Order: sequence, then C-alpha cells, then structure tokens
Amino acid sequence: MKNTDRQRNESPHIPVLLDEVLQSFEGTTEPGVLIDCTLGYAGHSAALLEAHPGLRLVGIDRDREALEFSARRLAPYGGNRVELLQGSFSALLPSLLESSPPVALLADFGVSSLQLDKRERGFSFESEELDMRMDPSSGLSAYDVVNDYPAERLDRIFREYGEIRQAGRLAEAIVRARSRKPIRSGRELAELIAGVLPRHGKTHPATQPFQAIRIEVNDELGEIERLLDTLEATPPAGAVVSLITFHSLEDRLVKNRFREWSRDCICPPGTPRCLCGGGHALGRPLSRKPVTASPEELRRNSRSRSAKLRSFRFFDRPRSEER
Repeated sequence: MKNTDRQRNESPHIPVLLDEVLQSFEGTTEPGVLIDCTLGYAGHSAALLEAHPGLRLVGIDRDREALEFSARRLAPYGGNRVELLQGSFSALLPSLLESSPPVALLADFGVSSLQLDKRERGFSFESEELDMRMDPSSGLSAYDVVNDYPAERLDRIFREYGEIRQAGRLAEAIVRARSRKPIRSGRELAELIAGVLPRHGKTHPATQPFQAIRIEVNDELGEIERLLDTLEATPPAGAVVSLITFHSLEDRLVKNRFREWSRDCICPPGTPRCLCGGGHALGRPLSRKPVTASPEELRRNSRSRSAKLRSFRFFDRPRSEER
C-alpha cells in the first residue's frame, strides 16, 4: 500500500499522517463507501481510493476552490467512484449515514497549507485581508469578530479557544485599537498581538489568538461535536472512523467521546453493581493513545507536529443484540 509519495507530490497541500491514515483503514470491508468529511485537496482520499479499489468516495468540503481542484485530481478514478458535495459535514452527514452507510469515515480538522499560505484567504499573519472563512461565501468573517465583538466576548473566545492567560488584556487592546480605526488585515492584527502578548520560543504570539478567531468564525468545535453526535445517534455498523485533530480542544472532544462509546456499563459512577445490564459499547478504539507524526514526517512537514490521529471501529451490531 506504499504509493504515497506520488499522492503527496500531486497535491498543493501535504496530507498529514498519510501512512498512518492508510494503516487505520487496512481492515476496511470492501466494497463500500468512504466518507471524507474534510476533503480538502484530496490527498488522503486519493491514496485511499488507490489502496482500496472497492471503495467509493463521498467527499465533503465547504471550500469551493478545494472541491474544484479535487474534482480534477480524482477524475482518473471515474465518476462512479467519486461524489463531491459542498457544505458543512455536520449538515450533510445525517442523510448520508442513512442513504450511504460508510465502511470508512475520515475527517482532518486542520486548515490546509494552501489556505494558510494564500494571503487573500486571511488566515496568515502576513495577510492583507482579515477573513479566515473556510467557505468564503458564508456570513461571519474574522473582520467581523475583531471589529464588532464586545470585549467580554473577545475575552471568552481567546480564553476558551486559544487558552490564552492574558485574554482580557488582549481583548481590551483590540477594542482600543479599533476605536481609532478598523483592523483590516492579518498583518495589522498580528502586529497588535505581538505588542501585547509575550513570545514563547519560536512560536509567534499571534498563533493562539488567530486559532481562537478561526475557530469562532468557522464554528469548528461545534462542527466536531455535531459530527460525533450524528455518529452516536446513527452508528455506522462495522465502520472505521479516523479523526485527525490539531489542538487539545479538538482532541479532548474526540478522546472523551471515544471513551464513552467504549463503555459496556453506563451506570453512574459509584453504583455498587451494574444495573444497566451492560452491552452498551458501540465499538472499540483501534489504539489506546493517539497516533502522531513520525520523525521523518516532522522533518518533511513541520505542520504535522501537532496532529493526532484517533481511530474507532464500530461493532457490526450492538453488543446487547449479540447476547
């Protein structure tokens, strides 16, 4: 299954943990449907279609530019194997689980390198824009958050989504600056932040605040929670679900939900004996700890350093039905 070098070279975005994602789906039953909830530039999906000739892909992304690129990239696999949908995965997934139950589901919650590097998308510290929308046609932008949110709301976003200790101080500095003139660019915002927050090592002081604003703009944690809620409500029988997170807030959501899904007994803590009858587990995680990038990948792609892959296999049917 080692055909990954060609897959990397064809994409403007280097897919993180590609070999590890391929390994997580090695036992996937074919033929069947692969749902890629965050298609991006199809690095993972192209490799999975190559490795599993019996898979049919349903790829989802909010970014029309990414979908247009991926349609060209995936054309060699044929229209009968590839279906691409624009929209949020949380909105599209419930109907897909009913109409096209998957044998494999993948989500990579990171921002693509191309989105980060394209200054007009407004994600980078050097951007002339202040946007950060995964879907440029959606309403709320980073400009709106930075220039319209009251200080209390900015404080909450920086504290909860960026885990920034000086969240209140930063929020007040932004409010003061925008009272003189609007903050219009990523560069301007990054310079303001650098004057307020201390630098830790090589990490730019704006890294966490930009992350927090991006999470707010795209409702990223809400999207993950809705994905997990949908899978819990409609467990895809026998499917492997592989989810790639990039910071502790995301990873905590996935880790805790996988733990809940693995519990046979759902009695409250402290119950002297099991009263629920057991058999409530939906499946099992494929590994106890998250899979992280190899030293080789870290040398090749520094953006993989915070990536964590967690995989879960749903049972073919509820354990309670097996007894």
